[in-house]
Amino acid sequence: MQLTDELVAEIKFLSLFNLASHQEGVKVHHNADPDMIGAAKRLFDKELVTQVDGGYLTDLGVEAAEQAQRMLTILQSR
Repeated sequence: MQLTDELVAEIKFLSLFNLASHQEGVKVHHNADPDMIGAAKRLFDKELVTQVDGGYLTDLGVEAAEQAQRMLTILQSR
């Protein structure tokens, strides 16, 4: 698997979610970074978030965000 700019943007987007509160979503505004707008749409298409502009994590999205955030924590701490 090749790490593309699109995948990096999706990982960045997943890292924005507060996993301590599933009542807290993320909204991407129309004037946001185009990479984040695209990432939100792709994550919606993959059924990881509830809205095309972000929203809340689905059950699968929670799992993906947990893994992404764990990976980033490990990589940044060593």
